[in-house]
Amino acid sequence: MIKNKSMFYISLVFLFIAILLNFPFPHSYPFGEVIFMTWNIPVRFANGLHTVGIFSLALLIIGLFLLVNSLKKYRGRIGFLVFLLFIFVPGFMVSFYQENFATGIYAVSYAAEESECSFEMKSGETVHGECELSFINYSNHEVPFTVEFNEDDDPPMFSLMNNNAPYKIKLGAKETKQIRIETDMDVSDIPYYMEGEVSGVDIIIRSKGKQRNLGI
Repeated sequence: MIKNKSMFYISLVFLFIAILLNFPFPHSYPFGEVIFMTWNIPVRFANGLHTVGIFSLALLIIGLFLLVNSLKKYRGRIGFLVFLLFIFVPGFMVSFYQENFATGIYAVSYAAEESECSFEMKSGETVHGECELSFINYSNHEVPFTVEFNEDDDPPMFSLMNNNAPYKIKLGAKETKQIRIETDMDVSDIPYYMEGEVSGVDIIIRSKGKQRNLGI
């Protein structure tokens, strides 16, 4: 079935690196961004294109090309199967790891799509912010951690939510919990601000010197 073993093994190396770069753990963004930032390589071009995404896609194409050309038959089927694995395996592996082996904050899953914040004017200079964040603790032990909001927002509403941060959270073993965080924010020095509801909230959780950036 394998026509060229050297080409076959090289293709597996390219495909493995491509999957590793797209592995969405321990943060919500690909592991490749962690590697690139460690090496001081920009994770985005000036026009907004993702360096990691382009690089991993190039590795995937090269890997698939080498793979199908290293085989004697079933090239199309195997190539298509590997492509599907590239898409679905990283997420499956994260879920499997969290549900069976992870401890501490690494066992905590944040459902960003089920979490939302609302902002309502309370007075001329004060906005009331209220967030409901959904978490799951897959471990068999209690997990305490703190929550802060990602401050890369415009207008700066989530950064103002951090005035009383970090917020202390505690999840029991195997517990699914909706956490409510609320605070009043002074907007007197802000030229424009946001009111209404926002879903898909980006947060940072910390515990025992470890940190995870989570969101959509």
